[in-house]
Amino acid sequence: MNMPRFRSAAASDEHPGSPPAAVTRPASPWLSVIVPVLDEAATISAHLAGLRGLQRQGGELLVVDGGSVDESARLARMLADRVLESARGRAAQMNAGADASRGEVLLFLHADTVLPPVAAELIRAAVAAGATWGRFDVRIDGRQPLLRVVEWMMNWRSRLTGIATGDQAVFVRRDVFEHVGGFPDLPLMEDIALAKRLKRVGRPACLRPPVLTSARRWQKHGVVRTILLMWRLRASYFFGADPRQLAVRYGYSPRQD
Repeated sequence: MNMPRFRSAAASDEHPGSPPAAVTRPASPWLSVIVPVLDEAATISAHLAGLRGLQRQGGELLVVDGGSVDESARLARMLADRVLESARGRAAQMNAGADASRGEVLLFLHADTVLPPVAAELIRAAVAAGATWGRFDVRIDGRQPLLRVVEWMMNWRSRLTGIATGDQAVFVRRDVFEHVGGFPDLPLMEDIALAKRLKRVGRPACLRPPVLTSARRWQKHGVVRTILLMWRLRASYFFGADPRQLAVRYGYSPRQD
């Protein structure tokens, strides 16, 4: 079965409420880890080296470069199973990675997010128990006390709403990802939009061992300012604002620091 090319799928958010039957695929690799990157040369080698154990457990590692002007792609080739190039933007990059991957389960991992050591076992157990998709709790790599509140709110809100963000390392069965049409072609809120589609199929498995995500965004703009910005973005999106207009209004670039 060939993977559809999601960048041209143009699927709507209206999908049937039940998942399709699982598709039989080769047993190896069972998991595809897809990492979108843009100018991450300073940290990409250490990040990918931390995923070698997952590769040994039957996973494949794909890095999708969105037009880096540094050494990101060259460094990634030393450690990843495949390095791809795509249009800039996380949605396009992650869809391109899914398009080229072979695993039965897809894990979308930001380049500044570190998985817990038992991630592979947890994902395998969740899928075996019937989960169609899921995410991890998140911890932010910073000492400011207010970040602990931010973490708690992110994890609590996700459990309450069944919506996950890209910082939480979303994983999904390939057949379900295909069924909902992949990531919508949006410059912003693509993770929220995908979660809304997946939620129509089933609620996520909310895994408590946290991923560790970089605090660089919070440190660059300030914790309080970043919180207010994110609230404004998500509230505007909730009330129907066009993500493309939001991206322009807030000066968003696909490398979201």
